[in-house]
Amino acid sequence: MTDTTVIKINSNFSPSDGQGKTYLASGKSVAMRLWREHASDGGHASRRDYETVGYVIAGRAELEIEGQKVLLEAGDSWVVPKGSEHRYLVTEDFTAVEATAPPAQVHGRDE
Repeated sequence: MTDTTVIKINSNFSPSDGQGKTYLASGKSVAMRLWREHASDGGHASRRDYETVGYVIAGRAELEIEGQKVLLEAGDSWVVPKGSEHRYLVTEDFTAVEATAPPAQVHGRDE
């Protein structure tokens, strides 16, 4: 049987959350998104019901996770385990690609 879930996504037409995340390809078990954000004072701490891995393309951010502070800069990758309390402080205009498993979707789940 042929798997018909293979698709191509053009990010110019992808949905966006209005807060810097553009939702890219999404499969049954994983989803990918592009994250762009200007330097800010940081968001509130949160916990998600999915695991996130990311890769920094440009800029800098500080990830506070379970009492640790991790500096993220171009070329770095990171993991936020499912259920971990974390927050990001973007210190320099930031661009990264993230993947979430199971998929975090644009329609309410990622808020």
